[in-house]
Amino acid sequence: MLFSYLSEAAQSLRIWGTRRIVVAIAAAGASVFVIGLSTVLIPNSFFSRDIPPEWWDYPVWILMSVLLGLLIATYVREPGPRRTGSRGNKDVADADADADADDLVDEDVVDERAERRGGTFGTVGGMLGWFAVGCPVCNKIALLVLGYTGALTYFAPLQPVLAVLSVVLLLVAVVVRLKGQFSCPVPTRERSAQA
Repeated sequence: MLFSYLSEAAQSLRIWGTRRIVVAIAAAGASVFVIGLSTVLIPNSFFSRDIPPEWWDYPVWILMSVLLGLLIATYVREPGPRRTGSRGNKDVADADADADADDLVDEDVVDERAERRGGTFGTVGGMLGWFAVGCPVCNKIALLVLGYTGALTYFAPLQPVLAVLSVVLLLVAVVVRLKGQFSCPVPTRERSAQA
């Protein structure tokens, strides 16, 4: 099942047009810039960092930015006719003819569910990633809840875990969104009876 999700996500990436590719690159670049400046992974005079970055902050920051760029680009519509799925027009038409109207799930409903799941995973993943690569004592929430020493003692050791969770959630969000763009299942009576 995981392999089929990844396969459909990869197929969806292969059919991306120029518009989505440009948006993905621009969004990834903007993510690098915004996250890098706010967490002082890019040295600047606007923000300060009391604790120097860890070695793993940089690869997580770049990977997270690339995944955010891909995720944002999945929300861009390509010009032209909408893709009907991996089964082709004939099979979809046959499935429509075989199923009653009340057995069908509207394609927009399926898209909306995937969009919501992808959006939720992406939002949580992005926020966790920002907390993961940020300075543990510059984080006002951790500082208020735990104090300076508590942030160093309890929050700083959790940052690598937050980084892994962030990357996993962003990856899941991208795969869910890409899979939803390539194929939308059309339920039939056989599938409804199995469920």
